[in-house]
Amino acid sequence: MTQENDGSRRVAYQGTAGAYSHLSCRKVFPDWEAVACEDFLSALDLVSNGFADRAMIPLENSTAGRVEEIYRLIPRTQLHVIGEHFEPVNHCLLALPGVKLTEIEEVASHPQALAQCHQRIINLGMKPIAMLDTAMEAEKLSQAGNESQNRNRAAIASKLAAELYSLEVLHENFQDVMGNTTRFLVFSREPQHQEYLPEETYITSMLFAVRNIPAALYKALGGFATNGINMIKLESYMDGGTMEASHFHLDVLAHPQQPAMVHALEELEHFSRDLRLLGCYPAHEYRNRSAFV
Repeated sequence: MTQENDGSRRVAYQGTAGAYSHLSCRKVFPDWEAVACEDFLSALDLVSNGFADRAMIPLENSTAGRVEEIYRLIPRTQLHVIGEHFEPVNHCLLALPGVKLTEIEEVASHPQALAQCHQRIINLGMKPIAMLDTAMEAEKLSQAGNESQNRNRAAIASKLAAELYSLEVLHENFQDVMGNTTRFLVFSREPQHQEYLPEETYITSMLFAVRNIPAALYKALGGFATNGINMIKLESYMDGGTMEASHFHLDVLAHPQQPAMVHALEELEHFSRDLRLLGCYPAHEYRNRSAFV
């Protein structure tokens, strides 16, 4: 996505400064102020109330899967999805200045980061310690001081966290498997990309629930098949505190103004209820590199 260069604008994210969400904000909005929030709802609320212009929210990870909480939060907001961003996860082993790799006895980070670096941790004979957040552990390590009891401890976090907290990178790409990537959605109060440009490749995201009739999901999605529209993501989730019906998040490779998409949406609307278009946005270049599109 191409963004305006305006230092007076704000983008909200969940986590501590130096988190991968913060890193994504810097890449997509390099001249904006990034605002850290304790949770996802707070980040979305900052956009809803006008304090922030955008929110950078992770939806899924190639290793850890979907971020379950987001699917419950999105229906509660009136925000629009205006873009996507794919951020490669480069875990770094961080330590206090001057500490050598041979001194490290224990390593702390978020449980998912520890799991993604499990084999390297075992090979180096380190003891993993689960904490709440990658960047938060880097911050705590930097504040602990350079006493001997802290020199045997490392954190797994981003390279940005090392820069922010003056830590040394003992090992880049510390994860066991390369290619770990997180997909983020960018939220705004106002929709964008409403006019179809033939040279662009678009993704449309939507939410819906099916009507209580036999084969409702099959019939609701049939219009995309008959109109030649590629569905690239379909997630089901329970919403509203009941177990009565599943709700769905759907991403398709099309723009709402394309004739085939118009016909597909008409059929979806006929066999579903509570249909809501979350937004339409250009496909991220990562999809072309990874043969997603």
